[in-house]
Amino acid sequence: MKKHDYLVAKLQLIPHPEGGFYRETYRSIKNYSTCIYYLLTSDTFSAFHRIKQDEIWHFYSGEPISLHLINPEGAYTKIMIGNNMKTNQIPQFVVPAGYWFAANVESDYALVGCTVSPGFDFSDFELAKKKDLIKQFPPIEAIINRFTR
Repeated sequence: MKKHDYLVAKLQLIPHPEGGFYRETYRSIKNYSTCIYYLLTSDTFSAFHRIKQDEIWHFYSGEPISLHLINPEGAYTKIMIGNNMKTNQIPQFVVPAGYWFAANVESDYALVGCTVSPGFDFSDFELAKKKDLIKQFPPIEAIINRFTR
C-alpha cells in the first residue's frame, strides 16, 4: 500500500471537488472557523478556485506543495509550502480572501491542513472556469491551462 493510500484510509479522507482528498476535522460553534486535512498526490492537482475568506495552509508531511496564486489584479505568485526553510519553503501560508489559487505536488504526496475563518462553506467556494480566467488574465494563460479542468 502506498503511503498516500494509507493516509486516505487512516484519516478517512474523501475526494475533494477541486482535486485531492480531504476531511473536515473542526468546525467551531457559530461557524467562526473550520479546519481540514488535505492530501494532494502527484497524479492530480488542486484546480484554481477562490473563497470569500482567508485560508491558512499548514504543512504536515510528504513533499512540498507549490501553491499558485492570482491576486484580483492578475499578479501571479508561486509559494512553496514545506518544511525545508533552507530552500525557501515555508511551513504555513495565508491565502487572502478573493485570491484565485491552485496547488500541486511534483512527486508522491503532501499532507497539509487548511484553516478557514470565518468557517468554510461550499456556498463560498468558486471553481474557476478556464475560459473565463484566461479572458480575465491572458498573460498567465499557461498557468491557468495547467491548473484548471
